[in-house]
Amino acid sequence: MSNPLFNFNALPEFSKIKAEHFNPAIDDILKTNLQKIKDIKIAFKAKPNTDCLEQFNEISRHLNNAWSPISHLSSVQDSPEVRDAYKQALPKLTDYSNAFWQDEEIYELYKTIKDSELYSQINSEKKRVVDLAIRDFELSGIALAQDKKETYAKLTSELSVLTQQFSEQVLDATQSFYIHINDERELDGLPAGAKSLLKQLAQQKELDGFVITLDFPSYMPIVTYANNRELREKLYQAFVTRASDQTPKKEDSEKLNNHPVIEQIMQKRIQLAKLLGFANYAEKSVSTKMASNGDQVIEFLEQLAIQAKPQAKKEFQALQAFAKKECGLEDLKPWDVAFVSEKLKMAQYSIDQEQIREFFPIENCLSGLFQTVEKLYNVQIVKNESVDVYHKDVAYFDIFENNEIIAGFYFDLYAREGKRGGAWMDDCRARMVTPTFKQLPVAYMVCNFTQPDENGLATLTHDELTTLFHEFGHGLHHMMTSIDDSNISGISHVAWDAVELPSQFMENFCWQPEVLAYLSSHKDSGEPINDDLLQKMLNAKNFQSAMFLIRQIEFAIYDFKLHQQYNENNPDLIQSLIDDIRKEFAVIEAVPYNRFQNSFTHVFAGGYAAGYYSYLWAEVLSSDAFAIFEKEGIFNKATASRFKNEIISQGGLKDAMELFVNFAGREPKIDALLKDRGLSL
Repeated sequence: MSNPLFNFNALPEFSKIKAEHFNPAIDDILKTNLQKIKDIKIAFKAKPNTDCLEQFNEISRHLNNAWSPISHLSSVQDSPEVRDAYKQALPKLTDYSNAFWQDEEIYELYKTIKDSELYSQINSEKKRVVDLAIRDFELSGIALAQDKKETYAKLTSELSVLTQQFSEQVLDATQSFYIHINDERELDGLPAGAKSLLKQLAQQKELDGFVITLDFPSYMPIVTYANNRELREKLYQAFVTRASDQTPKKEDSEKLNNHPVIEQIMQKRIQLAKLLGFANYAEKSVSTKMASNGDQVIEFLEQLAIQAKPQAKKEFQALQAFAKKECGLEDLKPWDVAFVSEKLKMAQYSIDQEQIREFFPIENCLSGLFQTVEKLYNVQIVKNESVDVYHKDVAYFDIFENNEIIAGFYFDLYAREGKRGGAWMDDCRARMVTPTFKQLPVAYMVCNFTQPDENGLATLTHDELTTLFHEFGHGLHHMMTSIDDSNISGISHVAWDAVELPSQFMENFCWQPEVLAYLSSHKDSGEPINDDLLQKMLNAKNFQSAMFLIRQIEFAIYDFKLHQQYNENNPDLIQSLIDDIRKEFAVIEAVPYNRFQNSFTHVFAGGYAAGYYSYLWAEVLSSDAFAIFEKEGIFNKATASRFKNEIISQGGLKDAMELFVNFAGREPKIDALLKDRGLSL
């Protein structure tokens, strides 16, 4: 029986893929690739030419197209079988990657092309690929002595296992905790939709009454609306102590405690950085980003904090005063903040998220999102029900331009068991065009919205709507690429502190009256948001924006300084640093048991190590770019075309700053970000 993961030239056959297929496929592909690499090197030595560039692309395509569904299923359809098979395969990929990037013969092959007339014979895309390959070889320890290469390989292999362990323990800790409630009075204050979800969660566990979990669609309504303060505190404590020794579920405190995992990750990262000649892991991280060095990153974050903290303190003082006067809370605690904030927002603006939610049925949000993209880029988005998907909630769409399919994407929008939390975009297929073959880009876009109710209706809050647009912005960056070489098409080799530009840019459309006119449709009447409610939304746009910003700055500084300062002699820094940063920057006093870092998957299980600042760095770019759209017209064809042609479609062809300057005619300025956040210049 053939292995469905060998289906390299088409979309994944998800209905046929089983965990038992993972390792046989990977073993076979890696064995075949290693032989092909030997053949490429022999042929190049006999007659140096640039055919090897496409040959390397092709073997990478086979591996990527098999690994993509494996990796994706581990994130969205976790099971003991999937997890075990994935963990078996992961070190094999790491070993293979290390073998490639530390192969001196391949390095010399790229150097030969660069230093000979062959370089002048290739186009700008291939030149960029060669340049980046040489850089990546050097950042992968190509110049190290053999014993140090072996150390490098060992460290990277161990890190791949540890970061996966971190992610799994966050998922397990999140899904192992729940609160079962029979008395509906304990849920006083919750909207009907939230109660309906909690009832569904109970039914899934074959229980009566209601079940509250730590998944966001369940967690947020409780801390935002539940009048039961004791319940809010209990859930908050469980949430901020996930995967730690502080968790109220004591059987998880040792088994799922991520603190020792963080220690090991940090130790291996600093060893890896020093092995490559960097002072610390933060400097290694910055070496491939827009920021020129670590000092520039810290200065950027601290200057932003100077702008934000005075306003954040005022916002929190106003919240404290309101809590005391209107809610009878003399001492405002972290588990009260969302609850009191929602009441203050209602008092100031006569608006709440649940009221807004009624105007955003998810089907209308999707059609409105597609309409926005179609108006911007003159494309058409069409559902394709013939594509094999991995879950009944997943849908597939094609993107057409001039009546020709240019890309496709999977939408996986609802929270469920076995699916990690958060929202993300990942690539299923990268664009690759050769004289004999064409592969179109395909994206996975994943969110964790509340499941449809018993009537099949799902609605979004405005915050969730911006998440939808954000992830689709990442998807457009991947799918609208015009680059033919998969090494630099889509998001590949885009500087990490610029990769959030297209996603954050798309969020702005969720605030435009012109867009909301067709994006909103009341779940009962079908009417769009009226002018009065729209104005209230716009008035409330920057409600507590400085508090939110200072919180993001806190995360970013912690991440970056931890990777600057950590070494084996100061393991206590993992906790003491966040304590110190909170004292300096936070306006909400943290409870002593807060262990947010133990579930900080962006940094300890994702691609944001010493790079979480990228969200704020890229927000400067996205705010500045959208300000140009506001000046020239948000659907101005010439502006949208310039943005697409100079940024969205260019992938990693040029440095991110060069691409921005090509679009804007100048370097970015922070003014638009501060204005968007309601902060003074």
